[in-house]
Amino acid sequence: MLKAQFKTGLVFFPAFDWAISPTHPEREERLLYTQDQVFEEGLFDIEGIMEFKPDLVTIQDVQRVHFCVPDLWNVMTESHFISAGGAKTIGMAVMDKKVERGFALVRPPGHHAMRVVHGSRGFCNVNIEAIMIEYLRQAYGIDRVAIVDTDCHHGDGTQDIYWHDPDTLFISIHQDGRTLYPGSGFSSENGGPLSRGTTVNIPLPPYTSEEGFLWVIKHIVKPILKDFKPDIVVNSAGQDNHYTDPITHMNFSAQGYAQLTSILKPDIAVLEGGYSIEGALPYVNLGIVLALAGIDFNKVQEPDYDPDKIRQKPEVTNYIHKLEEITLKNWRNRFKVRDEVLGKKEFEERSRNIFYDTDNIFEKQNEALRLCAECSGALKIDSSSDRGYRVCAIHIPRKSCNRCKETGYRWFETADLSRFDMVFLQDRSEDKYLQHNK
Repeated sequence: MLKAQFKTGLVFFPAFDWAISPTHPEREERLLYTQDQVFEEGLFDIEGIMEFKPDLVTIQDVQRVHFCVPDLWNVMTESHFISAGGAKTIGMAVMDKKVERGFALVRPPGHHAMRVVHGSRGFCNVNIEAIMIEYLRQAYGIDRVAIVDTDCHHGDGTQDIYWHDPDTLFISIHQDGRTLYPGSGFSSENGGPLSRGTTVNIPLPPYTSEEGFLWVIKHIVKPILKDFKPDIVVNSAGQDNHYTDPITHMNFSAQGYAQLTSILKPDIAVLEGGYSIEGALPYVNLGIVLALAGIDFNKVQEPDYDPDKIRQKPEVTNYIHKLEEITLKNWRNRFKVRDEVLGKKEFEERSRNIFYDTDNIFEKQNEALRLCAECSGALKIDSSSDRGYRVCAIHIPRKSCNRCKETGYRWFETADLSRFDMVFLQDRSEDKYLQHNK
């Protein structure tokens, strides 16, 4: 009888009441095929692989991460509470040592959802990984977290949430943003002024295959993880790099995903993209589960798999080797930028235009960060959308100093309600969330 080398937990939630359309790949069948495959292959007959049922996240869980405009009920459906709850459930199972590793196979996804949420972007309303991580920090006291996003699309939402957090390493490996939505995730995007380097973007050329992906994991990701020394590693396990995916242009396979998982050794994996419902997902997920459990995955293979047809060109290989040099140089120089910024001015400002492609919303943001030598700084966001809402959203970080905490509360108390529909305060140092309405 087979036995898992690493006790592994799975959570399934196909979101029966949530779909882009009856024929869109983002519908309930997306996970039902995988669920059928797992049962047909007898994975739950293997000692050490077990299923958990998803619980719901609470309002407080969501408010640790997001400012939902105008409120949670306009942003989230029941499925979003359960999907994020599935990630939370598997995170708790790992932290409680019921299992050593876990995989949340849930919908809807989350990695395009930013800190301020006016609607849905890239099928994402709330960031289920971030909600899980901040719950684990609050409940279990974990500190340093590494998120490795292997979705073909840049995880711009997760990047936004942790842009100013030096204790969260966010690594995104994705198809070059010049060729794919959301058009971001370049090597120069490497974190805010006080957390420079803890955002790591690795934009790969179209038609990168096993060779390129596994090179990146071995020669870039693993050395950075070794330096960072995270308490846990979370894999945003997007599967749309597959050679059969209808909306991307990569050449990865189920065998490649299994090898990636085996090398990365994440504590927790959370499903993200992947839209080849029959040709890829059942095989890819099977390979990932076996790799998490430490079971031989060499026979997991798609019926039409031909490594010669998806072999990457030499110019792709050369480009990736140059990326290695650039990325590791940015990582080694990460402390210099922080030291250069401090003392020159009190605030760093940033303006952005954000498009919600799923809901067709346009948002404008003006951001001010207090440049602090003692903590990661109080953050204020002035956000307005073409749906008519304007909000002031204030974030006080987990390890806030007294000065930044005072600044955050002063911003909150003095915000002009004649200009804003709502003023939010997210005080992570005390796990509090406050709100003023016009």
